[in-house]
Amino acid sequence: MAGGAAAAPGALLCALLWAVTAAAPGGGPAPGAFGRVYRGAVNISAERLYAFAYSSEPGQVDAVRVYVNSSSENLQYPVLFVVRQQKGVLSWQVPLIFRGLYQRTYNYQEVSRTLCPSEPAPEKGPSNQIIFVDVASMAPFNIAYELLVTRLENFQLETNKPFNFTASPSQPQYFLYKFPEDVDSVIIKVVSDAVYPCSVVSVQDIVCPVYDLDHNVEFNGVYQSMTKKAAITVQRKDFPGEQFFVVFVIKPEDYACGGSVPSSIHGNVNRTWNLQRTKNLQVTIVPSIKKSVYIQAMFFSFLSFLSFYLGSLVVAFVHYIRVRRKASAERLSPENDESSSSGGRQLSSPEHGPPAGSDTDSSVEEESDFDTMPEIESDKNVIRTKVFLYLSDLSRKDRRIVSKKYKIYFWNIITIAVFYALPVIQLVITYQTVVNVTGNQDICYYNFLCAHPLGVLSAFNNILSNVGHMLLGLLFLLIVLRRNILHRRAMEMKDVYTLDYGIPKHFGLFYAMGIALMMEGVLSACYHVCPNYSNFQFDTSFMYMIAGLCMLKLYQTRHPDINASAYSAYASFAVVICLAVLGVVFGKNDLWFWVIFSLIHILASLALSTQIYYMGRFKMDLGIFRRAAMVLYTDCIQQCSRPMYMDRMVLLIVGNLVNWSFAIFGLVYRPRDFASYILGIFICNLLLYLAFYIIMKIRSSEKLLPIPLFCIVATAVVWAAALYFFFQTLSSWEETPAESREKNRSCILLGFFDDHDVWHFLSAAALFFSFLVLLTLDDDLDTVRRDKIPVF
Repeated sequence: MAGGAAAAPGALLCALLWAVTAAAPGGGPAPGAFGRVYRGAVNISAERLYAFAYSSEPGQVDAVRVYVNSSSENLQYPVLFVVRQQKGVLSWQVPLIFRGLYQRTYNYQEVSRTLCPSEPAPEKGPSNQIIFVDVASMAPFNIAYELLVTRLENFQLETNKPFNFTASPSQPQYFLYKFPEDVDSVIIKVVSDAVYPCSVVSVQDIVCPVYDLDHNVEFNGVYQSMTKKAAITVQRKDFPGEQFFVVFVIKPEDYACGGSVPSSIHGNVNRTWNLQRTKNLQVTIVPSIKKSVYIQAMFFSFLSFLSFYLGSLVVAFVHYIRVRRKASAERLSPENDESSSSGGRQLSSPEHGPPAGSDTDSSVEEESDFDTMPEIESDKNVIRTKVFLYLSDLSRKDRRIVSKKYKIYFWNIITIAVFYALPVIQLVITYQTVVNVTGNQDICYYNFLCAHPLGVLSAFNNILSNVGHMLLGLLFLLIVLRRNILHRRAMEMKDVYTLDYGIPKHFGLFYAMGIALMMEGVLSACYHVCPNYSNFQFDTSFMYMIAGLCMLKLYQTRHPDINASAYSAYASFAVVICLAVLGVVFGKNDLWFWVIFSLIHILASLALSTQIYYMGRFKMDLGIFRRAAMVLYTDCIQQCSRPMYMDRMVLLIVGNLVNWSFAIFGLVYRPRDFASYILGIFICNLLLYLAFYIIMKIRSSEKLLPIPLFCIVATAVVWAAALYFFFQTLSSWEETPAESREKNRSCILLGFFDDHDVWHFLSAAALFFSFLVLLTLDDDLDTVRRDKIPVF
């Protein structure tokens, strides 16, 4: 009984094959054996038909591979191969023709294809299958061929088990993978020792036919081009059958991966080129992270930055206790009665009249107001030409009007943010939709080895890591608001230290900086929805504005009356962003663009230097350079006199040298990442000015209190750490997607965040500390009269 049962499948196959042979016209197909090479010749009147029968065990997936070869290179009369299965037909010709760039053609005499596997047999017993292979040609003469049909033993990939294989353009490969019970997401990792030939990795649903040739691999599923490395994250929910094919296609040329196209494709050159198109690959499928890791990462992101809120509350509470103790000590001091009778620190001295710039002033001084000799000393043209300037000389305008002027920065940046962000969000949503619909993962330059999807987002970790910019930007706004409220209360109380002492408090620029920090987080998150060549300016636009606002704030500190207006400042930022966009488009190869940009850069540096040196009294128009040349000739050549403002001259000389160096560097090397090049110019100028400010502050015997000193140290340390991770390049839209993936690396934090995410965390903290430096740097001057505070 047992022997009869075992022989039944074989008997059924023989009967099925005999019946097919007897029913076929002309003698029917020849029985075929797996693993045996069949050789023959075909012409217009003679074709060959082979039948390969086999049985599948219950639950088994059987895949069959067909290898064919023909020595004929005659494109007029190719050999035609047609493979018929139970549910489909697959056909191709030899020579197999591929078309490349510029209509180049590549012909292959050897072809092998994996047939779409049969469905697993039901549990009740084995199933019988039969495959027909038809070989034909319309040639009037004989064309020789070879045929080999084999059953694949390693067709199903296993989790965490590397598998090595070889593929070529005419011999693609694909394999089956089934999700284990406890795995909801996997990462398909593919590596190769050779950069070229260029290949494509595709993940397709279990549907026949399988698209495994260069001209159709993009028709189904998701795919990536590849040189040495590729990684695709696949989720169980996207495949109803909980299984998929991993398809590997070798492209006939390397242009798509950044390689060159062969200069000739004729004769032996074409054959030699084709023989080099074989690539050894290794594929490993590993489980991706679980849902609990997403939750841990979100908790880590929010709690890390909420700790800054806790630290700020502690500092505010300590400050409140110190102020209360100081107020109590002043009330108990013996001198309190005398100071109270004379008005104390709450009222300004009546003999000096209302302080300049106080709330009692209701007009703004203009040049036309002065026409008598006693008032000439108050003319700003005269005051600002003094060799030694003090803060009282540059804080003479009505405080309320100046504050309103700086509040325009805040309201304008909100308007800019809304109108800038809305189309950006719409555009990146479109990008993400295109990626999800087409499956083309070459559109976006992710770090695919650490890209964790969530919902429709392909790399949620890169978006989540920007939460620090928004949380710390909001915290900075709250800190500035607290200072603003305390200052307003002191002004209402007519506190003389608020009216006549310290740096004039104008908070409009600080509010604008906080909004810019929050918007940097929003736009950086938008950029990382689909990072690519076309939208990189989204990530850098508000970085330019942050650097510019910081420089404006630093200059405003000692020059409150002559700082740039919000309209001119934002117009300048708009010009910079426009240049950045033009640089991304034209900056790679266009020498004339770099010549024009370098000229603009140098001239802008000279014009701004002249304006700073003469404290805003050098009229900005087309004649500025002519007037500057006359002054230079008179003071430096004709008379060779010592500069009147030596400190400013040193700063401006160093600043111009730095900017001219940037201009020359750009003109000579023409860096491909133009947006980062401009950002580097802004950051270097900001650091130079901040260093000059701190040096001059120390040189003027001013103090650095503990809080600003701590912020300076924290800023330096955190920026150093942040820049380390910034330069760990994980992708590059300056290269092809395949070349960019060579830089991809695994996650380094919580198994969820990569180096660039750590850059986001640290840069947010570094910007926050940088803002605190500007906010607290001159707190030591709150008890120093403004006519004793030097301007530099």
